[in-house]
Amino acid sequence: MAKKILVSCGTAVATSTVVAKKVEETLKNKGYDVVVEQCKASEVPYKAAGADVIVTTTPISDAGSTPVIQTISFLTGVGIDADIEKIIQYLG
Repeated sequence: MAKKILVSCGTAVATSTVVAKKVEETLKNKGYDVVVEQCKASEVPYKAAGADVIVTTTPISDAGSTPVIQTISFLTGVGIDADIEKIIQYLG
């Protein structure tokens, strides 16, 4: 069964699109079955419960018990491998 990753940014337009594509491509290339969904940071409280992990480029509030990784590595290229490893740990 696919693991769900929620990717959020301020507006769920450009930034989250770049991050979502990189996360999805990288994890699928490593053999993980994932579904990546984009959302606005303000939507996280309503969507967090359905996700296995949240990757965000901006501070978010009320993610409940869903693990959160706040990073800009997927935009800068610095630290992507470390963040992918964090995501993989949360996916189990």
